Amino acid sequence: MSITAQRWMFTAPGAPLECVDFIAHAGAGEVVVAIAGCGVCHTDLGYYYDGVRTNQALPLALGHEISGRVVAAGAGAESWLHRAVIVPAVLPCGECDLCQRGLATICRNQKMPGNDIQGGFGTHIVVPARGLCPVDEGRLAKAGLTLAQVSIVADALTTPYQAVQRAGVQPGDLAIVNGVGGVGGYCVQVARAFGAEVVAIDVDARKLDAAVKDGGAALALNARELDAKALKKAINDFAAQRGLRRTEWKIFECSGTAPGQTTAFGLLVHGATLAVVGFTMDKVELRLSNLMAFDARAIGNWGCPPELYPGALDLVLDGKVKLAAFVETHPLAEINRVFDAVHQREITRRAVMVP
Repeated sequence: MSITAQRWMFTAPGAPLECVDFIAHAGAGEVVVAIAGCGVCHTDLGYYYDGVRTNQALPLALGHEISGRVVAAGAGAESWLHRAVIVPAVLPCGECDLCQRGLATICRNQKMPGNDIQGGFGTHIVVPARGLCPVDEGRLAKAGLTLAQVSIVADALTTPYQAVQRAGVQPGDLAIVNGVGGVGGYCVQVARAFGAEVVAIDVDARKLDAAVKDGGAALALNARELDAKALKKAINDFAAQRGLRRTEWKIFECSGTAPGQTTAFGLLVHGATLAVVGFTMDKVELRLSNLMAFDARAIGNWGCPPELYPGALDLVLDGKVKLAAFVETHPLAEINRVFDAVHQREITRRAVMVP
């Protein structure tokens, strides 16, 4: 079955995205998803404004936070027909040695919509059926959410979900989230859901207010008002007041900025875990010996294995992670305006484009 569809193409950095027609057809093991919503991620803005290279040559449809309904299925994927799904932001092949050894996040054959293959800023997308996350529409309705809204689970939620899990966050831990807009805002909520007391750090008072009011952060600190030494002292004092350990902090760098990365590294304590979640092309100067001196560790986080998606989605559907307060939807036809507004920080919530 072939479907006449549209997608908005990225042709050159800074050039207006162009709407073009295409034919969506599912081959063996593939499905065509009618897109309900596709989130605008700062990774998309990195491609569009900063010249970060995509793996597939331009023109290319960006967008990797995708939800929708399967409307066509190729051989071997028929069981997905008519089901509501979230498309993982990174789709490992599932067959290589790395995947077989549980290392799907570094699968060399992985496909990322809007980078390796055509993305989700369109009416339809063709993707492998392997790894799709089913959405229980009954639970979705009970949670008061739409299928478009949960598109952001595909990256903004699952990426910090994997980071929190890999960092080993447990009840009673002190978790510090540096940069609490977008991914960082969800990192606050996920760490809280895992039982941690969460300290939120940002330079934007609005984001800090949201991290406390809607995200459950126990303490908010503005990095514009406190230098590195004062930040660490404030967190130490907070830990003492709450009876929390002043060792083994779990630090999540979500700002994706050079100053933010420097700040996060400066918060290392004995036995700390530094999880790097945000991305920047900028370089930073660090004293790596601090990792040795503190017997600490630093780990990177790329995407999230598809098998973890249901657990992350459960946090949303069970009300443990708030989503609606951090998301706003816009017509897909306004994508050029929305890109600019997000880039100019006029839109602070996660923008979801709806065809």
